[in-house]
Amino acid sequence: MNTVSKTAARAALILALALSASAQAAEVIRIGVATAGGGDPITWGGSPGGVARATHALEDAFKADGVKVEWLFFKGAGPAVNEALSNKQIDFAYQGDLPQVVGRANGLKTKLLLVSGARNNLYVVAPPASPLARIEDLKDRKVSIFRGTNGHLVAINVLAAHGLAERDIKGVNLDAGSAQAALVSNGVDAAFGGYEWFKVRDQGLAKVIYSTQGEDPALTRQASLLVREDFERDNPAQVQKVVDVFVQAAKWASDENNRDALFKIWEKSGVPYASWAAEFDKQDLAVRNSPLVDDFIIARYKAVAADALKEKLIRREVPIDGWFDTRYLEQALKTQGLTGYWTPYDASGKAVAAPRQASAQ
Repeated sequence: MNTVSKTAARAALILALALSASAQAAEVIRIGVATAGGGDPITWGGSPGGVARATHALEDAFKADGVKVEWLFFKGAGPAVNEALSNKQIDFAYQGDLPQVVGRANGLKTKLLLVSGARNNLYVVAPPASPLARIEDLKDRKVSIFRGTNGHLVAINVLAAHGLAERDIKGVNLDAGSAQAALVSNGVDAAFGGYEWFKVRDQGLAKVIYSTQGEDPALTRQASLLVREDFERDNPAQVQKVVDVFVQAAKWASDENNRDALFKIWEKSGVPYASWAAEFDKQDLAVRNSPLVDDFIIARYKAVAADALKEKLIRREVPIDGWFDTRYLEQALKTQGLTGYWTPYDASGKAVAAPRQASAQ
């Protein structure tokens, strides 16, 4: 057995021992989601995690154990989720890259388990009759940016790519709902945001003047599932079960045969089918819904950490190495016959190799 094989075997043995040594499983598993969500029951879209939520897959997985699953949705997005993590009000968190980095910089002890919503696009919208038509037109304009979320740094980088800095605009910190109300009432001249703006556009209340679709993948946003370190240490078997379910959902959400059904599930969040069709237009589901922690994801997190420090959103450097704990993901891929199913990407966002055929489970 070579050194690599020995290392892999040792890691698998350690995980297996940890899974069997969990002293007392948690009776309730609490998952925080960095969005207000919508629907009844509340859910969200754009992520395989939303599939797991809408189909009750996680609840079903823990039913035999008598473990309750609670989903908590935060209108305050990533910053609010970080506060809940700090107060140990949640065990797992689904949120974007920037708030995760900020949380780590502020001392939150977490482990990133898998990706659940990669390469999310960013848009700039303006009122339909507005003279604004490009990023350069935002200079000295009142523009909504939801600060502290995973769209904040991308917005800064988009501005920089067009010769502007954040100080060149009159930034207004608004959440998604408040930004929509402000734009429709002409309270702001433009707004940065995500797929939620397509509904407003389709109602004739906004126009998209910029999109990251088809642009440099570095101008996209990443979202991941993380867990509190102490919860992972005390409940490894439950962590594995949660990851198993998220990987199952990612597999289903990556199948192009399920595109129509996927958008209908995400539509339950209150975001119309047409919005998801627009957000994922000409984009492979397997690229957007891959759970892999590949070189592209690691590079994006390192870039976010560096940019956050440069923009003084954090006060000290944040080490990324050692933060991702992919043992559970690797075990789930192996158990479900999905090793090699998704294509890994290099740091620049280019495919490393074609995916190998994996057995369907």
